[in-house]
Amino acid sequence: MNWSGIRLGAAAVGLSGVVAGYVVNVDRATRQGQDLGLVLANYFSMFTIVSTLLTVVALTVAAAWSIHHPGSAREPFRIALALALVTAPVLLLGIVFNVLLRGPASGAALSDSPGIALMDSYATEVLHVVLPLYLVIDLVFATRRRGLPWWTLATFVIYPLLWVVYTMVRGELTPDPSGATTWWYPYPFLDPHGAGGYPSALTYIAVMLVGFVGIGAIVIAVGRFRERRASTPESSAPKVGVLQA
Repeated sequence: MNWSGIRLGAAAVGLSGVVAGYVVNVDRATRQGQDLGLVLANYFSMFTIVSTLLTVVALTVAAAWSIHHPGSAREPFRIALALALVTAPVLLLGIVFNVLLRGPASGAALSDSPGIALMDSYATEVLHVVLPLYLVIDLVFATRRRGLPWWTLATFVIYPLLWVVYTMVRGELTPDPSGATTWWYPYPFLDPHGAGGYPSALTYIAVMLVGFVGIGAIVIAVGRFRERRASTPESSAPKVGVLQA
């Protein structure tokens, strides 16, 4: 299988995780008598879901370009940048979820039917484990990836900053669908109503932005190393079994 097919497969798996989560949210909102429109608006406002959908688009576009441009030429700069910009948030999501958020099933999850509980687990693992691991593999092994200049590192915080501003403003204006509070934040560490207040939330935001820059630097460094290595004379010899785009 070539990398175009692999990327399309990864995009399909990522999208299936979003769909599974969608079904779980619709089911819970219906059973618990919650406002379905509000529940889905919250779902599609989560950083995990937005980042996954952007990843699906980036992988699909990259695969389509490779299919329509066979050969060994490096992918265009815009595609390389798009892949890098989705890799950083998805990797950070995987780290944050598995370090800070992963825990025993919630009460809502425990009350789900076996089918819904299975879909919930599937969505969780696909979005926070499978997709981040795939993007690492793509970064290290995918053919035709282009190295990025270091100045692009500044662009890695644009999307996260926009999302943070949107989330912190929306959080105060959006009630919890359960009716427990008059506000709603997608992740507990961003909730300024917690014990640490805004200082705690802002600290987490700052740490996350530093994380984006750090992961972005690694992504750029790996890409530049691979391109530099591919341009050396010894790497130009044909290699048996290398996947083609």
